[in-house]
Amino acid sequence: MSKKLSDFISLQKRQKFATDAGNLMHKKLQFVFIDKNFEQGDADIISKIKINSELLQFFCANSKTEVPIAGKIGDRLISRRIDRLVINDSEKIVTFIDYKTDINKEILRDKYIKQLTEYKQLLSEIYPDYNINGYILWLFDWTIEQLI
Repeated sequence: MSKKLSDFISLQKRQKFATDAGNLMHKKLQFVFIDKNFEQGDADIISKIKINSELLQFFCANSKTEVPIAGKIGDRLISRRIDRLVINDSEKIVTFIDYKTDINKEILRDKYIKQLTEYKQLLSEIYPDYNINGYILWLFDWTIEQLI
C-alpha cells in the first residue's frame, strides 16, 4: 500500500474515532441535569460540570436539550439542533451552548462563530425582544467560552 493511501486511511480512522467519541459525549450530556437536590446522569460528567459554576445554568431542570430550530437566513433554509438552551422569560434572556470536542480552539473558530451566529439569528425570530447569548463548551478541558 502506498504511503499516501495509508496516510489517508489513518486520517479516516482518526476522524471516525473523534466523531464517535463526540457523539457518545453528546449523548451522555443530553441526560445530565443538576439542581440543588437532584442530579441525573454520568457522575464523572456531573463532577466536571460542577467545577465550573458558569456551566450549571445549562444543566438545570429548566434547560432544554437537543432543541431543533429551523428558518430562513437570507435565501438559505437552515435546520439545526442546539445542544442546550435556557430561556429566562423574567429577564428576557435566551442562552445557548454548543459542545465541541476540538483540542485546538482556534482551528475552526470562524466556522463555530458562524454556526452560533446562525443560531442567534434564528432564535431572534422567535424571541425578538430577548437578549441572546451563545457559548461553546470545550469538552477537552471543560471550559466555557462566550462567542455570541
